[in-house]
Amino acid sequence: MRPQKLLPMIALLLPGLLHAQNQVVKGTVKDADTQMPLIGVNIVLLESAPFLGTTTDLDGRFRMEGVPVGRQQLQVTSIGYKSTVIPNVLVTAGKEVVLEIGLTASVESLQEVVITGERSKDRPANDLAKVSARTFSLEEVTRYSGGRNDVARLATNFAGVSAANDARNDIVVRGNSPTGLLWRIEGLPIGTTNHFGTLGTTGGPVSALNTNLLRTSDFLSGAFPAEYGNVNAAVFDVKFRNGNPDKHEFTAQMAAFSGAELMAEGPLSRKNQSSYLVSYRYGIAGAAATGTSAVPYFQDLAFKLNFGQSKLGRFELFGMGGRSSIDFLGAEIDSTDLFADPTVDTYFRSDVALIGLSHFLQLDDKSYLKTTIGSTYLGTDFTQDNILGGASDQAARRYQATTALDREQRYTVSSQYNRKFSPRFSLRAGILNELYDLDIDWKDRDRRAGIPDLDGDSIPDFFVQVRDVQGTINLFQAYAQGEYKFTDELSFTAGVHGQHLDLNNDVMLAPRAALAWQFRPRQRLSLAYGLHGQMAPLPVLLYVDPTTGANNRDLKFQKAHHVVLAYDHRFEGDWRVKTEAYHQWLYDVGIERTPSSYSVLNEGADFIFTERAGLVSDGTGRNYGVELTIEKFLSRGYYALATASVFDSRYTGSDGIERNTGFANRYVLNTLLGKEWGIGKDKRNALTFDTRLTTSGGRPFSPIDLEATRENLGREVYVDSEAFSKRYDAYLRLDVKFGMRLNGKAGKVSHQFFVDLQNITDRENIFVERYNRVTDRVGPVYQNGFFPDFMYRVQF
Repeated sequence: MRPQKLLPMIALLLPGLLHAQNQVVKGTVKDADTQMPLIGVNIVLLESAPFLGTTTDLDGRFRMEGVPVGRQQLQVTSIGYKSTVIPNVLVTAGKEVVLEIGLTASVESLQEVVITGERSKDRPANDLAKVSARTFSLEEVTRYSGGRNDVARLATNFAGVSAANDARNDIVVRGNSPTGLLWRIEGLPIGTTNHFGTLGTTGGPVSALNTNLLRTSDFLSGAFPAEYGNVNAAVFDVKFRNGNPDKHEFTAQMAAFSGAELMAEGPLSRKNQSSYLVSYRYGIAGAAATGTSAVPYFQDLAFKLNFGQSKLGRFELFGMGGRSSIDFLGAEIDSTDLFADPTVDTYFRSDVALIGLSHFLQLDDKSYLKTTIGSTYLGTDFTQDNILGGASDQAARRYQATTALDREQRYTVSSQYNRKFSPRFSLRAGILNELYDLDIDWKDRDRRAGIPDLDGDSIPDFFVQVRDVQGTINLFQAYAQGEYKFTDELSFTAGVHGQHLDLNNDVMLAPRAALAWQFRPRQRLSLAYGLHGQMAPLPVLLYVDPTTGANNRDLKFQKAHHVVLAYDHRFEGDWRVKTEAYHQWLYDVGIERTPSSYSVLNEGADFIFTERAGLVSDGTGRNYGVELTIEKFLSRGYYALATASVFDSRYTGSDGIERNTGFANRYVLNTLLGKEWGIGKDKRNALTFDTRLTTSGGRPFSPIDLEATRENLGREVYVDSEAFSKRYDAYLRLDVKFGMRLNGKAGKVSHQFFVDLQNITDRENIFVERYNRVTDRVGPVYQNGFFPDFMYRVQF
């Protein structure tokens, strides 16, 4: 449905909706270290008249009725614990608010004194992450302009993060390739969470991760705690929320980009607080701006079943799955298409899935064990038919030029033990094992100079087996990290992470450490170090030269030393300034044996991976920069966020020359502003306005050797001696969003609507330079122009 058709519908509903309702806010409060329920915790609704407050029961549960709809703040206090203020709790008429709150014990106040804490919005959920980490929530994903209900696109607003391409959600973090990103869902690693994903990539055009299932989760961009392994760039540590354990609730949603959705949640058994949460989405064909005029189809399902507390502990079953397809037909696609080629028809199918079962066992009042088993799946099928004479020729002959099949099934077991020895010292240790079951079969005869045409029919005589892998590889990880709190203001963490890859028996041990000092009530200094390591992308690691048999299986873990120094200052009035300086030294990077500019660090800058075998782990690189965040958290009806990153990203190939990587944009600047105006009775409904301005330096690129490309039958050949010596023009984009939140007069119903005008200036930002076989020229391919997104959501 078009946005202009939805606007009259909203206008008709408006008179009956402008009436404030009260709602229920409830949840549980636990010790953040031991996960033990806390009894007698005070929860107060700030600035409420009359006063509203409650306390937790024997199970750590609380329930507060009569909370006015709108944005609210809760203060949570308990004797011997640091209190916390939970800001921006969005209360709507259509859905009860369910919170999971963790309190941290004070190491100094062991008597009956309440320690006053600060707002927790700027701290990650993982207490061991002292630098380069922040939380994100469902409300933030839908609030910011240009986000498209996508967690990865939300992260591009954070300091140090940029988008590689408007048409996809691959992200570049501190100059690292998008392949260096780790996705974890409820503790299970997964290669990608996107529709139209491919083996080895972490992004895609459309996210299959439904943000309506999110609870507050973490994004980390460097010097990670010891529990995170097989990652060099960044971590999305995503958590699914539980369904409402007391009441059945429903959500219906339609958006131009993420599609039409139905979601249901409610109790399985009120007696043990078990619940279900399930959602299904279907992509609106042709509505998504994916950089092509071809019609994409996609659908996904996500769920979580919480079976409640029992004598055996708490079990939770969770999962997600997505299916997508798109056909690029040469006779139908637009000439400005990112994938345009009138002599080619291509057909692409993709599946992504995850399922897991977690078990939480409270061992005693100081420790717990959480074990998760699960499996993830990524499958893609790609077929390309070449058209002799062009698609417009009805008599043209066709032949199959490429077939590519990828199947990656992972079987994962993880177990984590947490113990709080005292208010000062706690320990976290665990293991994670991933068994990769692979079936990869790529055959190609598209414009390969080495394939003859002996019969003269213009069809290459045979296929080249590009990749052929059937079998398993195993990655084992183990870690331990402790935290010692000298005082409430000074803490130190140290740990070690180890990992082993059975493919080549590579082993590494990686120390981690961090020191955080809150030297004044609103100011904090932090210093962190970590050694990190990651497998080469699977398409690189498993590549075998079809002619020589050379392979890359001996590539070591690509390693990186991370050092981060951070300063954080919280001002009155919800303002915050944070700056971080970082340096990353990369080594054991895959490069060629003979002198060349190639480095694995640049993989991920293109749609596909290069075909190079016989690589050795002798390359190096470095990323360094400074980041600044100025943030006004949402209060008094407005928010602001400005982030600036100035950085460099360099690498050295086997020719010994240090160059820019393909991700060395040099700078990224973001400015976001948002305002809410209360309307209706008690001003509990709202009109909203949000805007976002983003600019970044142009990406380096390697010039195409036109003559060599022609001789190579149109397969692009780059000038090796000038690798990444050129730059595209700077990137600039302005987004503007208008929205409305309404609470129903009769019954518990709430509505949300927005129109998001993305790239409102219709600026042509260059994506890449390509050789065009039709024109026989090298020219630019541009990113998405102006695109209006919209969303309508009703909850009841």
